Amino acid sequence: MATAWPGSPPPQRTRSRWLVYEAWAGMAVFAGLVALTATISPEQPGHYPMCPFRELTGWYCPGCGSLRALHDLSHGHFETALTHNAVFVLMLPVAGVAWLRVVTGRTTGRANPRWLGAAVLVILVLWTVVRNLPPLRTALSAP
Repeated sequence: MATAWPGSPPPQRTRSRWLVYEAWAGMAVFAGLVALTATISPEQPGHYPMCPFRELTGWYCPGCGSLRALHDLSHGHFETALTHNAVFVLMLPVAGVAWLRVVTGRTTGRANPRWLGAAVLVILVLWTVVRNLPPLRTALSAP
């Protein structure tokens, strides 16, 4: 194996190893959040902070209802979770696949397409507008 020159970037293999460690650390944090929301309901006041966006504007932000949706999913209530935050629920499998790709080493060295960040931003803005429309706002019981 060739030695690297001083100041040269580390081999890709080292970066991949750190990605796996970061992925497992993220999974541990997410598992802790699931355990917390499964045992302490977000419906009980005083356990979780209020959404600052909702406090300032009175509108639901793209993440409003995510804790309630996670609580519902941890108890097997998929339909109720969708009413709290559908985008969060529908993106969990995407996040799971991305996590598996990192952990199994199936990620490539290429960067994400340039349009991906803009597409995610557009989806979140549209979701915020749609969920704050008066008919949907009354149909959704609690964000």
